[in-house]
Amino acid sequence: MPDARTIPAMAALAVDRFGDRLAIVDGDTRLSYADLVAEGRRFGAALVASGIEPGDRVPIWAFNSAEWVIALLGLSMAGVTLVPINTRWKGVEAADVLRRSRARLLVTVSRFLDTDYVAMLEGQELPDLGTTVVMRSDSWKEFLARAKPDDFDELDRRAAAVAPDDAADILFTSGTTGVPKGVVMPHERTLRVATDWVRMTGLDAGDRYLMVNPYFHQFGLKAGILACLASGAAMLPQPVFDVDRVLERVAEEQVTVLPGAPTLYLSILDHADRDKHDLSSLRVAVTGAADIPVELIRRINKELPFSLVITGYGLTETGTATSTSPDDDFETVATTVGRPRPGFEVRIADSDGKEVPTGEAGEVVVHGPTVMAGYLDDPDATAAALSDDVWLRTGDLGVLDERGYLRIVGRIEDMFIVGGFNVYPAEIENALLRHPDVQQAAVIGIPDARLGEVGMAFIVGSSADPDSIIAWCRDQMANYKVPRAIELVDELPLNATGKVMKDELRARAQRLRR
Repeated sequence: MPDARTIPAMAALAVDRFGDRLAIVDGDTRLSYADLVAEGRRFGAALVASGIEPGDRVPIWAFNSAEWVIALLGLSMAGVTLVPINTRWKGVEAADVLRRSRARLLVTVSRFLDTDYVAMLEGQELPDLGTTVVMRSDSWKEFLARAKPDDFDELDRRAAAVAPDDAADILFTSGTTGVPKGVVMPHERTLRVATDWVRMTGLDAGDRYLMVNPYFHQFGLKAGILACLASGAAMLPQPVFDVDRVLERVAEEQVTVLPGAPTLYLSILDHADRDKHDLSSLRVAVTGAADIPVELIRRINKELPFSLVITGYGLTETGTATSTSPDDDFETVATTVGRPRPGFEVRIADSDGKEVPTGEAGEVVVHGPTVMAGYLDDPDATAAALSDDVWLRTGDLGVLDERGYLRIVGRIEDMFIVGGFNVYPAEIENALLRHPDVQQAAVIGIPDARLGEVGMAFIVGSSADPDSIIAWCRDQMANYKVPRAIELVDELPLNATGKVMKDELRARAQRLRR
């Protein structure tokens, strides 16, 4: 794979290597790599014409689309830092990011999932914001029309001047445990995330990649858009996960690569009309979570045509830090997140930062070539997360086995203590998923007068019986791990990347106890 250390350089390489190949399919829009990069140049030149300067930060608050990719390329060529905004966020949350990034221009959409993004910002104090570009509207066309020949010349000068250490993107963390933090990632490190993902999956110019993971997340951006740019694979952006549409597009477009959360594959496997769709083109499945049932991985291998099924572990602050291998067995793929990726080291540390013995739980601490530069305008948070020799404290609890495989057992803040014993929710969730009546499970700690805290499980499963599941748990695990309460739910609250929002479950548990 030819070396490129900045996104503009990678885009130029893509034109040289894959110019005539299909780059993106979005509705009636079908662009080659040459055309896609040309559209990116037009957007970048319009930025120049609008007075946007190198080093400025421009947020994109929009669903997956061809315009999203075009804007990303234009921003990078203009020396501008991308700031994606979560499409699930409300106006107050988005406005906070706009203020903190001192954004002078915003790229967004007017409507998505019955939400008017522009209207949500009305009344918000945004002193720096001067221009809002609305995709798929006259606003988009008028913005592109600003570009003049001199602006293209200036854009090319800027693209050539972008340095590997310049900030490519600032992705804000979910903020589930406090104020979201902006993760600053330089061009070279962002591209290393992309190119390592290409090596991990074997992605190449013959692949067609259905992109369910949102572009505002590092998976969709770096293991998605930029991985395709590096490999020449065709991008098929999916605005929102809809299993019927996904099945249709797999068949229509002969999709080969379909990464996503475990719920994506479960939805496909359990779909009543799955066999009516030609899924034979599927080659690569990539997922990751602490709670993947072994049976799900077995079903993916047995019932779907994927030849490669991989699980991995990564953070906004690190990119992909670990992954399983093609020759790993079902149980390893389901119950671990693999071994460190090339250049990465992983340690398990206690609360004092000292390494714990193999097989014991502690905080996952990582060191590698794609660890972030730091948090935006937050030296205290950066110092708390990053040591002087660039080891990142992840906040995740994990265990390394004797083979060097990592198992994630939860977040530090999710761990609870029952009568003096540490309890890791992911461990109980994995056990619950072995029960035949349990489709999904999430466990939290709730207050208890005698033991301090006890477990409460939220379970998806139409035929599940709480009392019988608790009795089953008593035969499967130590007594202190057994959930004392089970709440049956139709679905678990998930964020846009498929992770369970446990803060919502804690709030629900509190309401139930009143």
